[in-house]
Amino acid sequence: MIFPDIASFPGNLHLVLVLRPTSFFHRTVTDIGFRFSQEDFMLKMPVVMLSSVTDLLKYINENQLTSEFGGTLDYCHSDWIVLRTAIESFAVTVKDVAHLLQAFGTELAETAMPSECDAIQSLLESHNEKYKKLKEAIRSLSREGRHLLASLETTTTTTTSTTTTRDNDDPHWDVHLDWETVQRLLTQLRDMELAFDGYFEKHIQKLDQYLQLLTYEQSFQESCLSRVTSQQSELSTTVNTLAQAEQALQQLDTLETLAQEVMSRAQMVVLHGHQLSAGHHYATALIMQRCNELRHHCDSLDAALGNKRCRLLQAQTWCDEAAYMLANQLVEKFQSKEGAQTALKAIESFLEGSPSIMTSGPEVLALEYEAVITPHLQMIQNRQAGLRKLADKHVRPVQLVAPRAENPPRSKSPIFSPKHGTECVFVCVCARHSHVMRELIETERIYVEELLSVLLGYKAEMENPHLAALLPPVLHAKRGVLFGNMPDIYNFHSSLFLQDLEGCLDTPEGVGLCFLARKENFQMYECYCQNKPRSDALWRQFSDCAFFQECQKKLGHKLGLDSYLLKPVQRLTKYQLLLKELLKHSTDCEGSSELQGALLAMLDLLKSVNDSMHQIAITGYEGDICELGRVLMQGSFSVWISHKKVPTRMKELARFKPMQRHLFLYESVLLFCKKREEHGDSCDKTPSYGFKHCIKMTAVGITENVKGDPRKFEIWYSGREEVYVVQAPSVVVKMSWLSELRRILTNQQKLLRGQRWNRLIRTRPVMRPKKDVPSWFCGTLRHWTSLHSHRLGLTIRTPSAPPHSLCVVNVCQAQKLWEYCIVFPAFHSADMSGSGSLFGNFLRHVLLALLNGRSV
Repeated sequence: MIFPDIASFPGNLHLVLVLRPTSFFHRTVTDIGFRFSQEDFMLKMPVVMLSSVTDLLKYINENQLTSEFGGTLDYCHSDWIVLRTAIESFAVTVKDVAHLLQAFGTELAETAMPSECDAIQSLLESHNEKYKKLKEAIRSLSREGRHLLASLETTTTTTTSTTTTRDNDDPHWDVHLDWETVQRLLTQLRDMELAFDGYFEKHIQKLDQYLQLLTYEQSFQESCLSRVTSQQSELSTTVNTLAQAEQALQQLDTLETLAQEVMSRAQMVVLHGHQLSAGHHYATALIMQRCNELRHHCDSLDAALGNKRCRLLQAQTWCDEAAYMLANQLVEKFQSKEGAQTALKAIESFLEGSPSIMTSGPEVLALEYEAVITPHLQMIQNRQAGLRKLADKHVRPVQLVAPRAENPPRSKSPIFSPKHGTECVFVCVCARHSHVMRELIETERIYVEELLSVLLGYKAEMENPHLAALLPPVLHAKRGVLFGNMPDIYNFHSSLFLQDLEGCLDTPEGVGLCFLARKENFQMYECYCQNKPRSDALWRQFSDCAFFQECQKKLGHKLGLDSYLLKPVQRLTKYQLLLKELLKHSTDCEGSSELQGALLAMLDLLKSVNDSMHQIAITGYEGDICELGRVLMQGSFSVWISHKKVPTRMKELARFKPMQRHLFLYESVLLFCKKREEHGDSCDKTPSYGFKHCIKMTAVGITENVKGDPRKFEIWYSGREEVYVVQAPSVVVKMSWLSELRRILTNQQKLLRGQRWNRLIRTRPVMRPKKDVPSWFCGTLRHWTSLHSHRLGLTIRTPSAPPHSLCVVNVCQAQKLWEYCIVFPAFHSADMSGSGSLFGNFLRHVLLALLNGRSV
């Protein structure tokens, strides 16, 4: 033992116990060394010399001593060294990982943002790669720590199980402090990992948003609005010749087409900007500034092009009205003075009411409108000249002249010829058709813009953090109920239907095909209309919300959001009106049949929407009412009910007043409901229908006429066990219901008849002959059926194979070809002779039974 080394012990020493060796040599060396250093020990701490292990037990409990010192402590120094080495290595590795995380965080913070999208993408990939490596190091270190912790827990468990077999005073090496150390290091590692993940997630989000911002800026620069605006400014409408005017109009059309494409892309950029802003982008202010700039440029460009287009359309509309006026003036009225003067005054009055751009008279019209106005103005001037001649001719004084031979009639002026009148009518019809077509496309554009303004100005603003304080949480959670599937409707019209209609501007005959091709897409309006009552209720609850007022102020709308939520319903009804107007001016023209089909499709859609709105108001029906399918007919009727097998009560005999029931007709059932009006304000009153009972259409029959009232008809059930006398509001309603009921019952009858025949074929045994049948048998059968085919409606053919199959009888019944193979047993030739033979009677029985629908 070298006592000066004790000074390097890290703790404070209070007592030193020295156990002398047992051998003489070692004991002598220990005494000599102790004498030389005794003074140092006496100054610092007491030292006690012990002669044996027994003396050591007087100072230290045997539970704290190992077996070599006479104690009972279970301790292995080599295991302790291995464990301490692992713990210290784990602690050093945790410290190193902390330094790596700190260095990587500093690198992320000091990284300069590049100005190119490709560089940002490379930077993202590089940072993600480093992040994955550090995460793998942290996970590996965590697994090492958990493994070390499990080893300590295993040691503790083994010790516990060992000490239970000993006395309670037998100690073991305590590893609780080491377990706490490892647990603390694992906690520190976990906290570092969480902090690092959060920091890196924010960094990646910042890089993603920066990349989105660069992409948005690039889209903003590529919007090409400035180029289109400059082209619009350079386009001049001041022309000197007709060719220049036509060229200017063509350039305006081309520029408008290009402007629509550019503004559509700009609107998509604006929508993308609002989506970025709704996603809490760090550059929201800059993005919204760009959005406002794009909106301003789009509005300015659209206003400039619209101004030029409006002036030309104003002149064109005036020309259309002029052609219509000329076409309506009958040539027969020009034969009298009064008729000619009246027509001339009408033309002069029409010229006085010319547009403001023409108030200076036809002589000084701007040359830029020459291409549009000149042909129609020439027609008016020609008509004026002809009417003046007629008026002057009628007011000449009567003169006596010598009789002369009658001159052959001169040809009429081309302006009053029937051919010219037909051309005028044709021009008027084409003008009206073109006007309706332009109205359809222009209103469609306005409709798409209004939908976009609602989605951007209201729905997207619900995600704006600056307006979060004005928006109730309940309303934010139910924004899907408020707007329904309006985003789907906008996507359909902006990306598909509007483009289809614009493609038909030069070919109006294709409008009907546009509606028919998108017939299935229009079914989304049914979903929107079914959600409309819930949307209206939510709007009435929050209509006074400050959020809606702020959004309406920003958009500059004069009407509230509820008016714009009604736009899809109004637009759906507008389509059928425009199609009726187009069909009115397209009779016997190309595409008129498609227009008629489109009109019927829109009317059917309106009926389906109306019926579905009534269907969702049915209450008390057990089961899923949607499984019944589509509502075919629905309406309110007066109903009397009588039961055949149930005795009539006095109360029912006294019921002269009918029950009011609302009937819903499906393909398989007929529902009887009672209409109820909900209590509440006028705007809140919505009808509901309480379910009463239903009858299956498979057991229903009808009687079309009932004595006493032409509006009544009968619906009876199960062989007239229940009879419902139904009185319709009018004869027209009755006939429409009877037509639909007849169609359903006819289909039911065909279906049941087919099932009955199929069941008969499956269950009827086939009889096989005992031997081959001679060929003359089939000939006799063919001869017999040919004689009676005109009465029975039968045909017969002989199959080629197999030889045992004698014939196939085809029974034509109810426009269905039912084919049955009849195999007869063998007969003797004697049985075939005579009209009353066995063969004749049997064959007659079989064929008549098949014809009458009986089993053979």
